[in-house]
Amino acid sequence: MTDTALRTDEIRRLETLLGHSFADQGLLRRALTHASALPRAPSYERLEFLGDRVLGLILADYFHSTCPDDDEGALSTRLHAAARQSTLAAVARDLDIAPLIRAQSGMDVTASDGMLSDVIESLLAALYLDAGLEAARRFVTTHWPLDLGTLVQADKDAKSRLQELAMKRGLALPQYRLVSRSGADHAPQLVYAVSLVGYGEEQASGASRKQAEQMAASRLIAAMMADDGDSNEQD
Repeated sequence: MTDTALRTDEIRRLETLLGHSFADQGLLRRALTHASALPRAPSYERLEFLGDRVLGLILADYFHSTCPDDDEGALSTRLHAAARQSTLAAVARDLDIAPLIRAQSGMDVTASDGMLSDVIESLLAALYLDAGLEAARRFVTTHWPLDLGTLVQADKDAKSRLQELAMKRGLALPQYRLVSRSGADHAPQLVYAVSLVGYGEEQASGASRKQAEQMAASRLIAAMMADDGDSNEQD
């Protein structure tokens, strides 16, 4: 699709999904326009940059407020799971955003987690610019999977993802070790640590070895992503 114009019914559908009637509907058009759509047409790249930061603030504030017993590591794990590309792409698919995205003809938008997640961040930025932080917050708390059970389920393959990251970067495989065990035999509390050369170590607790190792792996992935972000900013 190369026409960046949104039909009236498409605008109304988007506004219903976002829970806001836009004063500047050009923000919606720009949030849905990939750089390949038209030469020199404004794309969503700048909005994506802003939306990523808005989402991070909303999620950090949400988990800080609703999870008072979590330490910094646990909060980071929750935020990473709720802000990662696959989560955002799932939100976009639930809302059926793909047919509205303007991109070069022939591009398979539906199959692209990257493009779908970018557009979700861009729409969040558009909502923030047009209506403020509270409107953006309502959109996130309405459509994101924010409960612990959902996020832990989404993180069930953290060990596999950590191993894949290590292999892609030419590193030795992650090493796991038992740090401590406490509690009764029928209700143990296990603390496991995972380490990766160049990225240090992260720990997590759980009622089973599997649960603790998965959470520790998720925390190390979050630390790796944060470290990579810091390196990119320094570059």
